[in-house]
Amino acid sequence: MDTQVSTGTEARWREIAVGSYAGATATLCLGVALFAFNSLLVSTALPSAIDELGGASLIAWSVSLYLIFAILGGSIAALLKARHGARAALIGAALLFTAGTLFAGLAPAMAVLLVGRALQGFGEGLIAAICYALIPEIFPSRLVPKVFGAEAMVWAAAAFGGPAVAGIISETVSWRAAFLVNVPLSLIFIALVLKVVPHATRQEAVPLPLVQLGAIGAGMAAVMIADVAGGTGAAMLLVLAALLYVGAIYSDRRSPARLFPKDAFRLGKPIGLGLWIVFLMPMAHSAASVYLVYLIQHLWGYGATLAGALNAVMAVCWSLVAIAVASVASQRIRRRLIWLGPLFLVLGLSAIIVALWRTDIVLLVGGQILIGVGFGASWGYLSQGLMEASPAEERNRTSALLPTLQSAAYAIGAAVLGFVANANGAGSATTGPQLQQAMLAVFILAIAIALPGVFAALKLAPLLFREREWAQGCTS
Repeated sequence: MDTQVSTGTEARWREIAVGSYAGATATLCLGVALFAFNSLLVSTALPSAIDELGGASLIAWSVSLYLIFAILGGSIAALLKARHGARAALIGAALLFTAGTLFAGLAPAMAVLLVGRALQGFGEGLIAAICYALIPEIFPSRLVPKVFGAEAMVWAAAAFGGPAVAGIISETVSWRAAFLVNVPLSLIFIALVLKVVPHATRQEAVPLPLVQLGAIGAGMAAVMIADVAGGTGAAMLLVLAALLYVGAIYSDRRSPARLFPKDAFRLGKPIGLGLWIVFLMPMAHSAASVYLVYLIQHLWGYGATLAGALNAVMAVCWSLVAIAVASVASQRIRRRLIWLGPLFLVLGLSAIIVALWRTDIVLLVGGQILIGVGFGASWGYLSQGLMEASPAEERNRTSALLPTLQSAAYAIGAAVLGFVANANGAGSATTGPQLQQAMLAVFILAIAIALPGVFAALKLAPLLFREREWAQGCTS
């Protein structure tokens, strides 16, 4: 029998938009917007900053430091939330983000801008992770898919609006103004947190997991350096990073102050399987997120604006599909959407490979659409399923880990696939066939990364939402 999630009234968009949950929706979506718009604003405004401040050799570190500290902040978010409460942790994180924005926007030198980017990253990593952890606390289960749909809309708006806004502000005012746009946004966020997020009683302090944090930070630094090192050194750094991550996970399982859920990455457990999917899908997709605009410009000869618009097709499809499936109440369909997500990712990457081979831009856009459909269909229900499958004492860790793991996967994927691209001559390619050959190797590896996610999803999907389904059967 096809059962439904909610035993109450049907979930409606109005409830999260103008109803009693409107304030919470606005708070969480603005937390996501700070991350999404900041990334796109900075990537557009940074070249102008380099022209004024110099330090072109440090441009990669403006992104790398942000990602390293964002991942560290996200890793420690559940612990800070437990110790100080979500309200205090979010306000502290927003103040850090605001301070970093001021450092970057008012920087007299590139070194000061890099300090600002690190502060921005740590603050935003905390904000994104705690906002995720608050979703199952604030919203009833029937509304959670619609919250993820609303957040997907924010990402689509950022994908289209972020670069355009940053470009206009940089050209008409200055690059500093583009950075400082985040200041009023973060102040609005703090005001919403004060209004929406309740006080929490402080819990007993536990020691900071310095060993795990140190290993994660060192691993991310190794990944970022490998991304620009090239050659044998890059391969050795990637191996070192993998060893550090494995060490962090095993150390965490024995630590009194854990960062991760106890079943993190265990293949025989639902949480472990789910986290592997959350890692593998973005890692595989990083092939498109890193190289697609470059390919459209250099292989097809389109300008930057059109290339950016074609690249944004994926984000738009993700949002539209996430909105479309947010009202699905059938348990069976939800489980099917979870395993269809990685499958559509593989199909989309395969379409891009054929598009490269045939130099067919229509097929490439079709691949982007398939990838967007895959993420949009599965990501919200995968996230919700993992949150609800976690024991109550583990839910904060699981929820906060989801956006952090996604960011780490994109960073690691960019480094690994960048190594493969350079090893196949992408950096020295001077003709279309040479570039095609290098990128075919990249996207074939991306499919190899994504395929285990398909099998993990097939194994995981039947295990999610079952307890809720059984409970409804008992009340029918």
